Amino acid sequence: QVQLVESGGGLVQPGDSVALSCVTSGLAFRKYPMGWFRQAPGKEREFVAAVNWSGDLVHAGESVRGRFTIRRDDEKNTVFLTIDNLKSEDTAVYYCAAGRLRGPGSPNAAVYTYWGQGTQVTVSS
Repeated sequence: QVQLVESGGGLVQPGDSVALSCVTSGLAFRKYPMGWFRQAPGKEREFVAAVNWSGDLVHAGESVRGRFTIRRDDEKNTVFLTIDNLKSEDTAVYYCAAGRLRGPGSPNAAVYTYWGQGTQVTVSS
């Protein structure tokens, strides 16, 4: 059974950073591209960032460009997302997802096969 479990969310202040983790099990992690998406109340799901299966190609959504880091640790079957200089509009539930076997990281949610349950990030003073 494939599982993706996000953690690291919570209440953070504007201007601070947040570090999210997504631990996976039940899949050959090193062969899958990984992505992060988010969804705010009343809004559609939005692409945040993705890394391809080999870890050498990264894509970023426009909303976090210049403020994010995504990396994967294949030994730990984990993908990490850090967002700096948080703004109130970063408030959302953040989801990680695993894409197609040996595929590229993609901003298209439809190509992702497995999803986590999400972790809430609230940016507020």
